Amino acid sequence: MGALRELLARTWGLVVFRGVIGVLFGALAMIWPQITLFALVIMFGAYALVDGVVAIAMGVAGRGGERWLMFLMGLLGVAAGVIAFVWPGVTALVLLYLIAFWAFLSGLTYLAAAWRLRKQISNEWLLALTGVASLALGVVLLLQPATGALALVFTIGIFAVVWGVLSIGLGIRMRTVSKQGGSIDVAQFS
Repeated sequence: MGALRELLARTWGLVVFRGVIGVLFGALAMIWPQITLFALVIMFGAYALVDGVVAIAMGVAGRGGERWLMFLMGLLGVAAGVIAFVWPGVTALVLLYLIAFWAFLSGLTYLAAAWRLRKQISNEWLLALTGVASLALGVVLLLQPATGALALVFTIGIFAVVWGVLSIGLGIRMRTVSKQGGSIDVAQFS
């Protein structure tokens, strides 16, 4: 079993946890779209920090050279979270760029992971689709910085829910595979 495949099979619970946090963050962002910029900064900072710490923990739990992907994702998340907490009074435009670059770099990282896993798992498209969704959010926010705070909240909320659901599905599939010891087909969630 490849090192990254083994890591995902052993840490399926953390993958599901990351997904649940993403869904909760996204749902809260869409339920309360009129939140203030400060609250958005704090919510984003908490989400990015927790996601980053969990990704770093997955990297620590891993073996082999592939765990650097988890560390990279984790470091990006922690850095984004710390910046959001240290400078909560940032303008909407700075926050927008922070989120856009974080989403863009996270998307690239997911695409790299899908590419590296293409021979170790079946239907790696789910992991790649998560990367594409993250890239799309980053590009949209970079190209349309005048997007209002309400639209930003909904965009982030939708992305977080989609990413969270995909991550939950991936984690559940990894759990099934780890119990069965069979091949990984991330398109099946049973």
